[in-house]
This record gives sequence, C-alpha cells and structure tokens, in this order.
Amino acid sequence: MSSAPRLKSIPLEDPAIDHAHRDFVQVAADLTIAEALDEVRRAKPPGRIVYFYAVDAEGRLVGIVPTRRLLLGAPTDTVGDVMVRDPVTLTVEATVADACEMFFQHRFLALPIVGPGRRLLGVIDVELYADEMSDLAHREEAEDLFQLIGVRLQEVRGGSLQAALAGRFPWLMCNVAGGLACAVLGGMYDALLQKAVALALFIPVVLAVAESVSIQSLTLTLQGHQGLRVEWREWLRAMQREAATALPLGLLCGLFVAGAALIWHRDVRLAVVLITALGVAVLAAGIYGRLVPATLGLLRRDPKVASGPIVLATTDLTALFAYLSIATWLLA
Repeated sequence: MSSAPRLKSIPLEDPAIDHAHRDFVQVAADLTIAEALDEVRRAKPPGRIVYFYAVDAEGRLVGIVPTRRLLLGAPTDTVGDVMVRDPVTLTVEATVADACEMFFQHRFLALPIVGPGRRLLGVIDVELYADEMSDLAHREEAEDLFQLIGVRLQEVRGGSLQAALAGRFPWLMCNVAGGLACAVLGGMYDALLQKAVALALFIPVVLAVAESVSIQSLTLTLQGHQGLRVEWREWLRAMQREAATALPLGLLCGLFVAGAALIWHRDVRLAVVLITALGVAVLAAGIYGRLVPATLGLLRRDPKVASGPIVLATTDLTALFAYLSIATWLLA
C-alpha cells in the first residue's frame, strides 16, 4: 500500500518553466500511429511517458495524446485522429501557482508550457508537487494529490480577511438581489394575495421544498464533477436524470402539501395550485442545480463558492413566479 502524498514546499511565485522538463515526446499529427510508435522506439526517450504531444508541420502544439490511446489505437489511424484537440496549456509567463491551479481544475498528470507560436518549450508534471508519489496510475493517490493542491491554493487565496471577503461577498449579493426581486414580485401580486390569504401561507413551503431540491442537485453535481472541466455529454445525461427525478419529487411533495391544504382550508383549487406549482418549481430547481455549476465551470469560475447563492436566488424567483402565476390562472 502506498503512502499518502505530501506536498513539496515550492515557492508559488517561481516561473513554472524553471521546473519543467525538456525530455517530452512530440510526434507529428499527420503520422500514422504505427509510424509514430516507430519514431518513439528509435528515439528511446528517457523517463516515464505520461502524454505524447502532437505538433503540426510548423512545430506548433495541436493536441495531446494519452499513452493508452497511442498504444491501443489502430495502426492506420493518424495521431490527429486520436489526439485531444485544443489542449490546456501554460504560457511561458505562468508561475508555479498558475500551474497549481490548472492541475487542480483539470486533474491532468502533466501540462505543456508553450511559447510564441504555440511552440512546446517544456512539460511540468504534477509529481513536482509531491515528495512521495509511488504510482500516479493509481487514481486514489492522484486524487489525494489534487485535493492537497486545492487546499494549498485555498490557503494562499484565503490568507487574509480581505481576500476571504472579496472571494465570497460578491456571490452573496446574488441572494440579496434575489430576495429583493422576490419582494418586488410579491408586490406585483398584492391584489391576489389580499383576496386569497391562504396563498401567502404556503409561500414558505413552496420556497423551502424548491430550495432543498436545488441544494441536493447542486451537491450531487459538485461531488460528481471535481474541478472546473465540463464533460458536456455526461452533463446532458445528468440533466436528463435530474429532470426525471425532480418532477416526480415535486409532484409527490405537492400531494402532501395539497392534502394539508385540503384539510386546513377545504379548497380544491388551492390544492391544485400547490401540486402544479411544486411540480414546476422543483423541476426548475433540479435543473438549476445542474446547470449553474456547469456554466460557472465553462466560465472558469469556482462552482463551490459561487453556485450556492446563484442557485438559491434563481430557484426562489422561479418558484415564487410559478406559484403566483399558476394561482392567478386557476383562481381568477
């Protein structure tokens, strides 16, 4: 059993290129896999190969090829067929802190450093940060290291009270804005609420159920997608599963709340409003819980800090609007 990795003490302000190695393996993107492997055998590169780097005729980096893809690909396929296009790279000006953040965000085992014209200058390995890494092929050990890198980043970013406030306060303003918007929205339906006082009594229930589902969905999303990289095919499948789960959840909760409304107020129309509104609100809440962190990841913002306030604010607005709109339609 391998020991847990420990972070090295590396100055984060150091240029990343100073810690990069130059014994990377680059292959032409237009070569077949058989030709590329022959070149690699002839070159006999030292050290362990994590990725191959595909370059075009001008020597510009155009893709990254994981070792498994090159070894298992069809010999007649080209390197360009199996490479990962638009690779994540570091510039020559990047610091160790920049590399640290990119490793934490993307969970790669190595990052290429490129200069002008996307010429490959060096490769920085995630092992740079670890004192003891016996085998990064073991996913658990690699994930432990990524988590340690994330903790190191948080320590650096949150080193002062001012930094902590700057990182969290702007997103909390989403809740303030959402609350004010809900107040304005409620005022627009003031006449309806005065005529049907029972509607106002159930607003906290509708909001509480929708918020709970949105947080459940958000938590599952953040647990399932470490870092900021978005795999859209997987995300679309998750959205479909979430919608298929959230709608029945909303209708079931609506049935219980509607039953309480019938016993309390003996109003069938109010019960129908509650069932319908909770179905719509919970469905929207589940979708927001998946959509918001994915969108933030696409924008290179940290979903763990920003998603909660945004999801809650949008969920509250949608739930209240759905509830009052459906009530206006059914009780008019």
